[in-house]
Amino acid sequence: MADSIKIETIKTIATLVITAFAFVAGLAWNEAIQAVIKQFLTAESAVIGLVIYAVIVTIIVVVVTVLLGRTLGKLGIDMEDVK
Repeated sequence: MADSIKIETIKTIATLVITAFAFVAGLAWNEAIQAVIKQFLTAESAVIGLVIYAVIVTIIVVVVTVLLGRTLGKLGIDMEDVK
């Protein structure tokens, strides 16, 4: 019983650490993509820039999600098992 609690605690901490790093990486990409868009668009086209940004982020999220799903599937891990 104590071993299973230790294992669950370690899994939870690992999940939290990975999630925190993923969040920081997401913020870094957020800044990078915004800077690239600002480089190519003028201040007058702010709405277009926001739409382009949203589309780019959506495409990245979809591609990463599909790739992760395929990878986990090849490893025999169901996406619903991933916390």
